[in-house]
Amino acid sequence: MDHGVVMSTEREPSEHDDRWILNLRGMGVARICVDFRLTLTLDSGWEVGLEAPAQLSEGSLLTNPGLPLTPESQDVAAALPLFGAKVLSAVAFKSGDLRMVFDSGTHLTCPADPSFEAWQISGPGGWRFVSLPGGDLAAWSPTASR
Repeated sequence: MDHGVVMSTEREPSEHDDRWILNLRGMGVARICVDFRLTLTLDSGWEVGLEAPAQLSEGSLLTNPGLPLTPESQDVAAALPLFGAKVLSAVAFKSGDLRMVFDSGTHLTCPADPSFEAWQISGPGGWRFVSLPGGDLAAWSPTASR
């Protein structure tokens, strides 16, 4: 058997030159919470918190600007249909941008903010990703302390 074509069951994020592939595929949105931010809790213990304006679109933002999400003013009703949706892909770019695609065809895009932490993602075992002010990404892994 060629193990090179078998899909990995590894659920840990993987680092690439310009991004982290978060490996959240198949995880469903189990809870949506709104306070000063919009939080999507996935059924696997991962949590996505948006604090800066983001966009929800069907497909590319280039062809469809989509609906704005503004967590700080609780203008996030457009995100409610994400409840129960499954993640197809989740990418944290080292530029501080976040892109998630769901099985509903919805794309969630949150760019870095010039002055504030735009979003953060935390997961089991100590994983944490934070979009830093000005466009950078901080990443902590369970093995970072070794």
